Amino acid sequence: MTRRFYTELTPTFADREQWALPTVLRHHAERTPDQVFLDVPEENLTWTYGEILAAAERVGRNLLTAGAAQGDRVVIMGKNSSQFVRTWLGTAVSGLVEVPINTAYELEFLAHQIRTVSARYAVIDDVHAAKFVPIESSARTIEKFWVIDTGSRDEAIKLLHDHGWAAVPWEELEQPATGDLPTVRPQDLASVFFTSGTTGPSKGVAMPHAQMYFFADECVSLTRFTAEDAWMTVTPLFHGNAQFMATYPALVAGGRAVVRSRFSASRWIDQIRESRVTVTNFIGVMMDFLAKQAPRPDDRDNQLRAVFAAPTASSLVPVFKERFGIEAFVEVFGLTETTAPILSPYGEDRPAGAAGLAADEWFDVRLVDPETDEEVGVGEVGELVVRPRVPWISSMGYYNMPEKTLEAWRNLWFHTGDALKRDEAGWFYFVDRFKDALRRRGENISSYEVETALLAHPKVLECAVIAVPADSEAGEDEVMAYLICSGDVTAEEIWEFAGARIPSFAVPRYLRFVDDLPKTPSQRVQKAELRKLGVTVDTHDRVGVTAAVR
Repeated sequence: MTRRFYTELTPTFADREQWALPTVLRHHAERTPDQVFLDVPEENLTWTYGEILAAAERVGRNLLTAGAAQGDRVVIMGKNSSQFVRTWLGTAVSGLVEVPINTAYELEFLAHQIRTVSARYAVIDDVHAAKFVPIESSARTIEKFWVIDTGSRDEAIKLLHDHGWAAVPWEELEQPATGDLPTVRPQDLASVFFTSGTTGPSKGVAMPHAQMYFFADECVSLTRFTAEDAWMTVTPLFHGNAQFMATYPALVAGGRAVVRSRFSASRWIDQIRESRVTVTNFIGVMMDFLAKQAPRPDDRDNQLRAVFAAPTASSLVPVFKERFGIEAFVEVFGLTETTAPILSPYGEDRPAGAAGLAADEWFDVRLVDPETDEEVGVGEVGELVVRPRVPWISSMGYYNMPEKTLEAWRNLWFHTGDALKRDEAGWFYFVDRFKDALRRRGENISSYEVETALLAHPKVLECAVIAVPADSEAGEDEVMAYLICSGDVTAEEIWEFAGARIPSFAVPRYLRFVDDLPKTPSQRVQKAELRKLGVTVDTHDRVGVTAAVR
């Protein structure tokens, strides 16, 4: 049987010297200045390409006027809003480095990321100002905050002032400003996106402009997106799913990006219809939640053409196509570090569970024995390793973590830690994770960071956090913690303790109290053995008892 590859990717911008966001934005602003790019329905506002370029350049010039130098890191911590988008674009056109931070993070989770990038500036929603006070020592590199008003801006600015930071309303970034903007090259660092750690804290993936562009252009190819299309995102802009896999693809193609504040299963089809959306994304259990909504007579009254679902709940695809009139479901397998080396052809019925075919013109893709790095045979399970065939379409490494970079990129291949297999036709199938990282409802979770937080409880002596399967298709993982404790302690006490220290999405659903943990001779916990056990009869389930957890 002849092995197949993904061959549909022809870059929108053929010249790789143009693969930088400022170049792409100016290209469309010059050619179609009156075409709407950004559509934010909850703000009842839109920006054309001409308007969004002018807005981005104002933000960028004001950041530089405040003292920022090309390459400085700017933290963005806020909900989906036009201010978030304009700040992101402003950092790009001014040669600064965007560092989006998960809004659920606080205490050591937040402090670690601020320390790692040595951020000089921050743009935050007012509700997050108080999170910086307990981590003052880690956040002293931040020289100035611009605060987005969500209802308590003045109080937030005063709090930051009281603790020695300069802080002003975000609107100061909108003021007229002059000055030259730098030339931004494809190889220049654009963003640092944090991804989950396994045996250590979360790692900041250093993404050059060319990688951000290429990831977006892969999504353009995947969905056959054009300037006539509208792409809606309902996931947070601090994640790549919303930013370089939804909003940026719309920019690359010269189309319209519809940014919603959050996902609503009951409102989703209304939003699709109201904004004339043709392409959107699903992650995790979104398909399952939508499938459980009662059908309506007008479900097919919409312009939705393609859905990018990662992972795809295969059994629901026929139901969605029939109910909503969707033409195609597409999928990829990739990471923030690698871009997407595996993609599914548009409109093709792929084998159940298949993620896609290798884009071999752009990436070398292999499955290897994780111990030896020797390639495994067809049908055998191996670790996915990847390397790019052209410059700058993969990450530059983990920011300020050289040892972790060397470990992941050993033998000149990026080691994903993910177990896949490939059939004779070339289709790749995700099997499991070799890593200890978890993913729950679209959020990457570091088992190490959750363990560290739980070990701070005075009665927790040892802790091992693992992933167990979610109870819905495409639901990814649920978090389970094995605990060895001294004295009496209840599950409710642990959940309450965790809820005050861990982002809500990372609080373990399952707890199991044990007397010992399986270990190797070198005393490493054998998490594979714990995963085999899964949820047992003596496991405590947080579902139904969440009142104790904030």
